[in-house]
Amino acid sequence: MTQGLRHAFVVPAYGQSPYLRDCLASLRAQTRPSPIVISTSTPSRWLADQAAEFGATLVEHGPNRGIGHDWNQAMAATLAEWVTLAHQDDLYLPHFAEETLRRVDRHPDAVLVMTDYGELAGAAARSWTPMLAIKRLLAEQAFLGRATLGRRRAKRRLLAFGCAIPCPAVTLRRERALGLFREDLKVDLDWDAWLRLADGHGTFARVRRLCMLHRIHAGSETSDGVRAGVRAREDLAMFQRVWPAPIARVLARLYAVSYEVGEP
Repeated sequence: MTQGLRHAFVVPAYGQSPYLRDCLASLRAQTRPSPIVISTSTPSRWLADQAAEFGATLVEHGPNRGIGHDWNQAMAATLAEWVTLAHQDDLYLPHFAEETLRRVDRHPDAVLVMTDYGELAGAAARSWTPMLAIKRLLAEQAFLGRATLGRRRAKRRLLAFGCAIPCPAVTLRRERALGLFREDLKVDLDWDAWLRLADGHGTFARVRRLCMLHRIHAGSETSDGVRAGVRAREDLAMFQRVWPAPIARVLARLYAVSYEVGEP
């Protein structure tokens, strides 16, 4: 861990993802290179070989206590000022780091930088789906053409109708994100974290350009959470943080219906 480092990608890796190599290759291909760290509670020779091939640092922690613990340990795996938790199944377009750090340079009071994103289903990249359109609309109604949100009300408006901040497309100021993720949540731990960051000092910054692709597949944590009914329960709890109970129940029910036709 090198102190004084501006930015690092940290990949919380679990098991032997068939998509990890593509993720690491996309991080190594950035136009503005950043160090790559793999943080894992399931070390293996295979994972060590991937780290060596792609020039990444492998940091082990234990025991395996779930996704929230993995993310908190990943944030602690580097001393970089800014950290992107790069999801092991996803792809980062070559300009991701460059665009993100350009926004950081322009807004030194930022605590979170988000980019636009697309989806990857099999080999097909999609820049538009109904759900992507809804999330962009939520972002537009909060940012109103601006690059940053500074006021608490505006930051919470971004999160009032759902989690409009795409977790894998987020880069965080490390000092504000240590221990940020609740380890008792299974799906909405990012939404919860952004709500708590919204209540504090610092701006949320946005890059409107599409900079990464989030992979949709049946084995993802989100898909597992939807099938188990966990997400519906956690969504209701999040909505109750920003709305009166009757409105929260209606919004949570609308989200639950949307799971039947596609992953939100």
